[in-house]
Amino acid sequence: MATRVEGQTFEGGSLLSRYAGFVKLPHTFFALPVAGVGVILASRVAPERITVLSVVWIVLAFTAARFAAMGFNRIVDRHYDALNPRTQQRELPSGRLSLPQAVVAVVVASALFIVLAARLNPLCGWLSPLALAWIYGYSYAKRFTSLAHHMLGFALGIAPVGAYLAVTGAWSSPWWALVVLALGVTFWVAGFDVIYALQDLEFDKANGLHSIPAAVGPSRAIVLARTFHLIAFVLFLSLYRVAAFQLGPLYLAGVAVMA
Repeated sequence: MATRVEGQTFEGGSLLSRYAGFVKLPHTFFALPVAGVGVILASRVAPERITVLSVVWIVLAFTAARFAAMGFNRIVDRHYDALNPRTQQRELPSGRLSLPQAVVAVVVASALFIVLAARLNPLCGWLSPLALAWIYGYSYAKRFTSLAHHMLGFALGIAPVGAYLAVTGAWSSPWWALVVLALGVTFWVAGFDVIYALQDLEFDKANGLHSIPAAVGPSRAIVLARTFHLIAFVLFLSLYRVAAFQLGPLYLAGVAVMA
C-alpha cells in the first residue's frame, strides 16, 4: 500500500528542514498577520511606540511561541500520530527526528519566547509563562473535550492581544476591546479547525479522542463551523465601535471580505 504523505509538509533531509517540517514553520507566515492586527490596533493608541525594532521583537517572539506550541503538540501526540495513516510520516513517528531533539528544540524555543517577551516590556514578560501554559495545555484538550477547537483558537487569539500589550504596555480602554478581539480570533480559528478535523473523524472515534465532527457527525459539524465563523464576524464587526482604535471604511471592507 502506498505511503500517505501529509499535505503542506516541508520536505528536505537537513536537520534544519526537518525542524521546519516538525513545526510546519511555513504556517507561521500564515498565522503572523493575526499578531499583526494587534500591532496595528496598538499603533492607533500609541503610535510613538511603534518602531522597526519593536516589530522585529514581536515577530521573533511570536515565531518562538508558535515553534514551542507546535513542537510540544507533536511530542504529546506522537503515539497517536504513529497510529494515524495521515500523520505517520511526521518527523517523530517516522524517526526523522528523535524525541531528545524535539524536546531540546521546544525548551529552547520556550526560553527564547520568555526572554523576548520580557525584552518587549515587563507586563509581557510576566504574562509569557501563562501564555505558554495555555498553548501547552491545548495539546491535551482533545483527550477530554470537544472544545479543543476553541482552546486552539484561543491559543492563537492571545497573539494579537500579546502584540497589542507589547506595544502599549497596558490593557485596552475600554477593557472589553481586547477580549472581543481574542474571542473573534478564537471562533474564526475554531471554525476552520472543525473543518480540518473532518478528515480524522473515524480515527478520533476509534481512539477515544474528542472533536466536534466525532461528536455530532460531519453535516452538523459543518453547520457549527459556519456558526462559529458568523460569531467571529459579529465580534470583529463590534470592534468598529471602539473609538480608540479609530477604525474606518478600510476595516469594514476587510471584515466584509472575510465574511
